[in-house]
Amino acid sequence: MKDNFAKSLKLVLVHEGGFADHPDDPGGATMKGVTLATFQRFFGADKTVSDLRNITEAQLGKIYRDGYWDKCRCDQLPSGVDYCVFDGAVNSGPGRAAIWLQAAVGAVRDGGIGPETLTKVAVHEPGNIINGMCDQRMTFLRGLRTFGVFGRGWTHRVAQVRLTALKMADAGVQAQPEEAPPAVGFPVLRRGAKGEWVVKLQEALDISADGDFGPKTEAALKAFQDANGLEPDGIAGPVTYRALGLLP
Repeated sequence: MKDNFAKSLKLVLVHEGGFADHPDDPGGATMKGVTLATFQRFFGADKTVSDLRNITEAQLGKIYRDGYWDKCRCDQLPSGVDYCVFDGAVNSGPGRAAIWLQAAVGAVRDGGIGPETLTKVAVHEPGNIINGMCDQRMTFLRGLRTFGVFGRGWTHRVAQVRLTALKMADAGVQAQPEEAPPAVGFPVLRRGAKGEWVVKLQEALDISADGDFGPKTEAALKAFQDANGLEPDGIAGPVTYRALGLLP
């Protein structure tokens, strides 16, 4: 297989957003999908939350390559399947992603992608593997106690991964990152804004949706941000949209 890592990483990072430290998230402080524990494992136990906030591109690439892509032997997987496994590994751990892959191809579910699993992968259609993995992934996520908090965003993410991975498999090549929903191009909303996206925001906040970003909307948004480990600035951008499930 050709090396699809760089393009797949760009796809994954579309979903990861920036810094978050939600009190209900068992992973704790996270930056671009990297938890503090993972960051410390790679670069030293003395690394702090502040260091994590300022993670470099080189550090990010090393963690994702060594800790997820190579660990799941993604270079030996078909296009589309590699991205599907990689995104699952980043979101829920390499062992869990391996189990979803093994379940999809009928291999022993031991959480390690070895020769037997790769042999099984080779005789299955990539599209069937992708659908099987995404179904397994959603079953797992729905069983988590935090699904009520994060479920909407997780569901959007898996749906987008499924769609993109299937396109990649059909083409037989790695999809370009532009096929994933970009982190830009969505309006940044603050008090005084009006229009369709204000309605979407209000509906997601479960308040009266009149399309007018006034003091009540601002108060509801700040309360949501504070409760979800985000900066309670009353401004809605991509990170807040993802937390609300408005972006995958």
